Amino acid sequence: MNIDAIRTGIVIDHITAGSGMRLYELLGLESLDCSVAIIKNVHSDKMGKKDIIKIDADIPLNLDVIGYVDPGVSVNFIRDGKLVEKRSIEMPETLTNVIFCKNPRCITSCEQELKHVFKLTDRKNKVYRCLYCETKAN
Repeated sequence: MNIDAIRTGIVIDHITAGSGMRLYELLGLESLDCSVAIIKNVHSDKMGKKDIIKIDADIPLNLDVIGYVDPGVSVNFIRDGKLVEKRSIEMPETLTNVIFCKNPRCITSCEQELKHVFKLTDRKNKVYRCLYCETKAN
């Protein structure tokens, strides 16, 4: 398999094997008008297997989405064929409009303009709860 190098863009690396597609969907990468490669189950000495996403464009990324799906991921920013920045992503304390409350009695169900805000309540078990009704996110 041959995937071209990126001149200017982003490489999301060290994604837990099998999480690449979820990240692709939550980041809305399907709507981009550029090359996006999802490489699944790549051999990794460190992780055994991993997924990688390569985006051949310099776009804004919601790092909170990445931290929610798979904390510990590396995001590499490429300019003119060179790595200019590498970030390790952690779990965000708050998620806004990334996930949505499933509780039909939550105020977010009837107040359409209200943002869906979730707070990290248990870092060890990756538990987020709705700010308004405290329903646990799935």
